[in-house]
Amino acid sequence: MNRFRRITLAGMAGGIGALFTGGALAHGRWRGHGDTSERIEKMVKHLAVEVDATPEQQEKLVAIAKGAAKDLAPLRGQAMETRREAIELLSSPSIDRAAIEKLRLAKLQRADAASRRVTQAFADAAEVLTPEQRKKLAAHAARMRGRGRPWG
Repeated sequence: MNRFRRITLAGMAGGIGALFTGGALAHGRWRGHGDTSERIEKMVKHLAVEVDATPEQQEKLVAIAKGAAKDLAPLRGQAMETRREAIELLSSPSIDRAAIEKLRLAKLQRADAASRRVTQAFADAAEVLTPEQRKKLAAHAARMRGRGRPWG
């Protein structure tokens, strides 16, 4: 894979990934700042300005991001349940290695499902943007790196 493609993919993964991950999925809220749907629209508009996206592209990106967030939201509850189960298993009088391994495998399966869904959203978003827009997004992600941004 050439350098341009790696940078483009990294930019897409970082920029679009910010829409789908982290606190956005917590009980329909993004780090306590309003409805997830509204937050996604704001983030897409912010990124759209960086890449000169058309209103039609913005609509498509919002739909992609909202679809991914909707699909990923249940995984947060499952992760919290897995954590509770792990604490129970590790604090019990005897250690059940088979149960711990079963829990680990279930967690890996959920992580794989989430990764597949986010990757699908990245590819969908990449198809909406032009090569020049993807290049701009990669440059924006590079500028944000190290500034405490979730995509940097």
